[in-house]
Amino acid sequence: MLLQRRHVVWLALLAGVSGAAWLVLRAGLILQTGLAPGLEGVDLRAEGVVASIPDRRARRVRFEFRVEALRAADGRMLAAPARVRLADYGPEQAYRAGERWRLMVRLKRPHGYLNPGGFDYEGWLFQRRIRATGYVRPDPGNRRLGVAGDPFARLGALRERLGDRVARDVGDDPRGGILVALLTGDRAGISEAQWEVLRRTGTGHLVAISGLHVGLVATLAYLLTGRLWAMTGVAPLRLAAPRAAALGAIAGAAGYSALAGFSVPTQRALVMVLVAMSALVADRRWRPSQILAVALLAVLGVDPLAPMSAGFWLSFGAVAVILYGVAGRMRPQRAAWRWVPLQGRIALGLAPLLMWHFGQVPLVSPLANLLAVPVVGFVVVPLVLAGGALELASPPAAGWLLSAASWVLGLLWPVLETASRFPPALLPAPAPWALAAALAGLAWLLAPPGTPARWIGAVCCLPALLAASPAPGPGEFEFVQLDVGQGLSAVVRTQRHALVYDAGPAYPGGFDAGRHVVVPYLRQQRVRKVDRLVVSHGDQDHIGGVPALRQAFAPGSLLTSVPARLRGAVPCRAGQEWEWDKVRFSVLHPVAGELSADNDSSCVLRVEGTHGSVLLAGDIEAQAEAALVDRVGPALRADVLLAPHHGSRTSSTPPFIDAVRPRFAIFAAGYRSRYGHPHRDVVQRYLDAGAGLYGSAQHGAIRVTVSNEGVRVSGHRELNRRYWHDP
Repeated sequence: MLLQRRHVVWLALLAGVSGAAWLVLRAGLILQTGLAPGLEGVDLRAEGVVASIPDRRARRVRFEFRVEALRAADGRMLAAPARVRLADYGPEQAYRAGERWRLMVRLKRPHGYLNPGGFDYEGWLFQRRIRATGYVRPDPGNRRLGVAGDPFARLGALRERLGDRVARDVGDDPRGGILVALLTGDRAGISEAQWEVLRRTGTGHLVAISGLHVGLVATLAYLLTGRLWAMTGVAPLRLAAPRAAALGAIAGAAGYSALAGFSVPTQRALVMVLVAMSALVADRRWRPSQILAVALLAVLGVDPLAPMSAGFWLSFGAVAVILYGVAGRMRPQRAAWRWVPLQGRIALGLAPLLMWHFGQVPLVSPLANLLAVPVVGFVVVPLVLAGGALELASPPAAGWLLSAASWVLGLLWPVLETASRFPPALLPAPAPWALAAALAGLAWLLAPPGTPARWIGAVCCLPALLAASPAPGPGEFEFVQLDVGQGLSAVVRTQRHALVYDAGPAYPGGFDAGRHVVVPYLRQQRVRKVDRLVVSHGDQDHIGGVPALRQAFAPGSLLTSVPARLRGAVPCRAGQEWEWDKVRFSVLHPVAGELSADNDSSCVLRVEGTHGSVLLAGDIEAQAEAALVDRVGPALRADVLLAPHHGSRTSSTPPFIDAVRPRFAIFAAGYRSRYGHPHRDVVQRYLDAGAGLYGSAQHGAIRVTVSNEGVRVSGHRELNRRYWHDP
């Protein structure tokens, strides 16, 4: 027995080392295909295949491009990333999945916003093997070269044609985007309002072709194939009905995964189905836990990067919760009734993972999924699949089935909208030790009946639920300049109050810094109320995210230099002051009567605590800087300066820098800014003044703590460095 245990230990060690080596090898191969730094921002001629269904919005189209050849302007062949993500902002955007194109492009290495509680765009690109992003340049040589003949290109073209036909059949139906997503995995047609309902009810997984859908399709294919096979009378003599049903389940799962373009979630689900059904075909009597373990090993073998995705943990976690507390104990006659506590178990079991990855747990998720999962899985999805199958043979019949699916979805949607009005539980990502304690506690709490003292598991969960976010003390404050690219948004927190200074940019049908950066950060920090919002001026890169922020938090008051553009706003004027928790806030500019919409009217705010100060200068330029120096004088002094106008050449004049005398200067500018921010002359001025320099493009979100330990500055990118992040 001892020898067997030693063998198990050695096998486990060998598996761990082999898995780590496999991960390092795969990750290294992906990193080696990156874009050379010298090729960033220059015109390049690329030939390749449109490798995804193009995402068409108001003024641009975005798609993945499989590069076959990359040439410099002089015709030299260059080493190219295998896959890039391109956008085209021109008037002619006739790209179709599976087509070959020759395009003039400008590329850059993967770079995304990095903020606490925010989405890791660079990690998402890395997992999809996309090693450069860029845009198409207008050029006479841009042309379509034909249709690629490889199977993946043909599959992409088929998926796009099916999606177009479904969209045509449903017309202006607001639920058409959801139907297309359920058939092909293309979610571009789902509106932001619909996404908000799905997020707040925890039902977003229902509109992605995920493990749930693949599993449901495999189940339906299993039952249907088994019944039809048995009805033939002769076929079971050659192949037993259960084995035939298992093969049918594999075929159904593979076909549906193909419709989704073999996305990462469907690959995981397909591998799990293959493992489970192969055991039936081979007449192996594996326990469900063994099937789950083999499926986990198979998924990691196929894609060692799978754990980078929250879906990996949630999908395997959900199956593990079901098997741990329910499998083998559900009597058939009570299966329907057991569906209710099953949803509760899944919600409890996955709560720590949701807190860790998303910073919030929708309280209505168990009830919403209790209704939505069977309706979508057993009614809407079969109708959509049947409609898609009939699109080529009988479009009228397909239209009728799709209309029926939309009608059912229309009955469900008002229920989800009502449920979405309940506020989510805003729980910050717990510390690792608290997460481990919560997982152990839930394992005890959800243990099978008969386990003694299961209530103790609830006690183990308390640290993750009750641990408060660290807050500054009296006279101390925290300033965080968020990474929103070419724009500005900052948050100031005292012991019991929070102020937001600007909300970053927002683009029609695209990125909204308020929704995607500022709100997630505030929720991750467990900020329940924004006491004051200051909008420095009316430029889109400062004011764009305000609507999303106001919708999520309803700030207590709003100061701005453009009150006519913001309902309920009060003009900011020099001389306005207030104090929170022994931290003084002073508006230094503009002077009353000088309000306008230009940069020089930006609200300039000084924050001073017991141990240091920060000056937020908006987008003021040389004229306003000179006026401030003359009028305010020594009161401009600050330890940290948020550099005016993103480090523009027209700002940060030497007299202004001499008056402020910052120890640290922060530039809010985008990566490879199209405006050249910060300008090299301005950077040199701050260096000559002895200031330490930080920029959101290089450091991500920048955190300044002003406490009894002094003034400390740190960058989120350095503190949370990952090997796939841009160096």
